[in-house]
Amino acid sequence: MEATKHPLQRNEQLLDAAVRYADERHWDVCPGTWLEAAEGAERCSCGDAGCASPGAHPAGPDWAGRATGSGTAARRMWSKHPGASILLPTGRSFDAIDVPESAGFLALARMERMDVPLGPVTRTPDRRMFFFVLPGTAADVDDLVRKLGWRAVAIDLVGRGDGHYVTGPPTRVGGRGAVQWARRPTSANRWLPDAKELISPLAYACAREAADARARLS
Repeated sequence: MEATKHPLQRNEQLLDAAVRYADERHWDVCPGTWLEAAEGAERCSCGDAGCASPGAHPAGPDWAGRATGSGTAARRMWSKHPGASILLPTGRSFDAIDVPESAGFLALARMERMDVPLGPVTRTPDRRMFFFVLPGTAADVDDLVRKLGWRAVAIDLVGRGDGHYVTGPPTRVGGRGAVQWARRPTSANRWLPDAKELISPLAYACAREAADARARLS
């Protein structure tokens, strides 16, 4: 049997992390695709040589139905494919606000100075950040941004609720690197903020980033 290139320790961390998210945070988890060694390189288990998110996307259309909040079930699922990515469905225990990384860090620094209550925040190798908020509140994002004078799509700010997912650390996205915590889940951030509590600094930072990008192109 052909050995995978990524070390066993990384696989063990994925299994342990998935179990911990289910047991300690009561988040639903679902195993996604994984990376396989092939001809001296790595490819996504989906078999698509041009996969946009190698080793870090749903393994089938039924992924949401397979998600579990049981640590025991999670351990069983990841034991079958220890290198499987960790998918955290939104719209259940949390929603997420998805923003460009540069805007996310700008907003994060501002919110920390203002002592705004924050939940966990992830950052991906694709330079996106996901701010965890109360479930059901991502549906309000477009209206909240509009009231501030912007369009969410124009400033690249997206609410992720039911039917979407966040890729959980330490999932690795091909050779680009691993998903990481910008703010780790702790006992202090177990209670999540409403999207409206974060939307002003996030929208401002995204609008500033979008304006800077337009200026660079002009």
